Amino acid sequence: MTELLPLLGAFVLGTTIGSFANVCIFRLPRRQSLIAPASHCPRCNAAILPHQNVPILSYLFLRGRCARCREPISVRYPLVELLTGVLFLLVYRKLGPTWQGVEAAVLLSALVVVSFIDLEHKLVPDMITLPGIAVGLLFGFLVSMNHVLDLLLGVLLGGGLFYLIALVSRGGMGGGDIKLIAMIGAFVGWQLTLVTIFAGILLGSLVAIALLILGLKGRKDMIPFGPFLALGAVGALFYGKVIIFWYLSLMG
Repeated sequence: MTELLPLLGAFVLGTTIGSFANVCIFRLPRRQSLIAPASHCPRCNAAILPHQNVPILSYLFLRGRCARCREPISVRYPLVELLTGVLFLLVYRKLGPTWQGVEAAVLLSALVVVSFIDLEHKLVPDMITLPGIAVGLLFGFLVSMNHVLDLLLGVLLGGGLFYLIALVSRGGMGGGDIKLIAMIGAFVGWQLTLVTIFAGILLGSLVAIALLILGLKGRKDMIPFGPFLALGAVGALFYGKVIIFWYLSLMG
């Protein structure tokens, strides 16, 4: 029982952060303040009371509808809360209550926000990625100067490589994606940045091919790349070292 309590605590903390992530996902693309006004229904503007703002549970209790106007609440809200809670739980299991665990949780929270904004608005907000680069490097100072150099290489490698792709493809790579991979590099270092890029491109290509075959997208339709980079970064965080070891064993 005592072993389950920290895991439960990590999950609950994650859902709480996920609730704030929902605020960011809705307000950042609309250039609204994250602080004021308080949480409210976007349709009738009724204030959301504290007992109506409990992550996941309130959505279930209200049956997915506003308590006042009874308009449907997007399923994105409990989904983001649940996803963030699960990610925090996995981070705690892998890294425990360490600075590395806090660092991973911060990165994953940012990636959740970026992914859902990119899916809806085809936009990767600078308000997340640019401060994220600084925060990632700041965490590096808590480890060692060698680690900071590794993170700087991650920023330069990821951002530089995507910048070259953007130049060669003449706009095929967006500026937001360049800053996003630079932010990821600032948290994971150059080796895991390479894993992130490889995984992101592989996943993105497979999904794009599937959408084309199913006729859901055309060749000229834009598919947001941010969520695939985010998934690649999640894979790199949890399995990156295993992937690198496997790859080197094949090369050897």
